[in-house]
Amino acid sequence: MPSAIRTLFAGFALLGLAEPARSAPIVPATRQDADRGAASRLADQRSMKMSEELRYQIRLNISDDYAELARTDPQNAALAPIAAILARHHAALSNQFDAFAHYVAEAEKQGVEHFPLYKWTKATIADPVKKAKHVKSFSLHVEGEEVYPKAAADALEADLAPLVGGGLVEKLSKHDTDPAHNPQAPAHLR
Repeated sequence: MPSAIRTLFAGFALLGLAEPARSAPIVPATRQDADRGAASRLADQRSMKMSEELRYQIRLNISDDYAELARTDPQNAALAPIAAILARHHAALSNQFDAFAHYVAEAEKQGVEHFPLYKWTKATIADPVKKAKHVKSFSLHVEGEEVYPKAAADALEADLAPLVGGGLVEKLSKHDTDPAHNPQAPAHLR
């Protein structure tokens, strides 16, 4: 699958625009189970199943002094603490602003009607305040994937946490694909 399309689907998932994976419905074994509150047990089972299917992404905000370097030369010696951790986890930096700009360019090339986040993304990269925010923000891709299992995200997060506040990394965050945890495009930008 081409990178731009993977980005599109991962963006949909993180923004709540993608359908979660569906599993077969869980039904009570007997009528008595249903009568004894099986519905609440089933809801718990469904919730557990959905949380097992969630995918995660780690993001870093890199300080102003190093953000441009991370965008243009992520293997630079000044970024060695990040690079060493990423290498252990088979991970790579992806700048958020650059990904947004690529998405807009791809939409304009292929037809914006096929890219539901086009208006919102275009408005974001055109806003100087938002641009300043996103040029410092990097998503981490693990083994080429933009979203990955919780165990991979947790391990990466744990190894990167000591770098926060040390002058290189300003902020570390973990995001999941649950639509309830992700911003939605404003109605006028859909």
